[in-house]
Amino acid sequence: MGGRTYYVYILANRAGSLYVGVTNELERRVMEHRSGLISGFTHRYSIDRLAYFEDCGEIEEAIAREKEIKGWRRSKKIALIESINPRWEDLGSQVDEIPRFARDDTCT
Repeated sequence: MGGRTYYVYILANRAGSLYVGVTNELERRVMEHRSGLISGFTHRYSIDRLAYFEDCGEIEEAIAREKEIKGWRRSKKIALIESINPRWEDLGSQVDEIPRFARDDTCT
């Protein structure tokens, strides 16, 4: 389509609630969640820590991957997060420094 990068991401809060989303500007989106600019689930439960992200070349791939992950059991989402972030560090402040995480079968 057009050279943009899209991201599928998982946010968490300290209590362990998870949110899966998709965006074309990860830094901006994380900032929006943190500052409360997005009303709804993430605002209500203070879900603002970036636990996982992967990049996709096409929006259709990103949306499909988001839906796939949203359909998973919690244990599978946790395993995905821990595959790249075993200490559950907040990756939001390091978005530019972290290599992109892409799966071989989707979002490549």
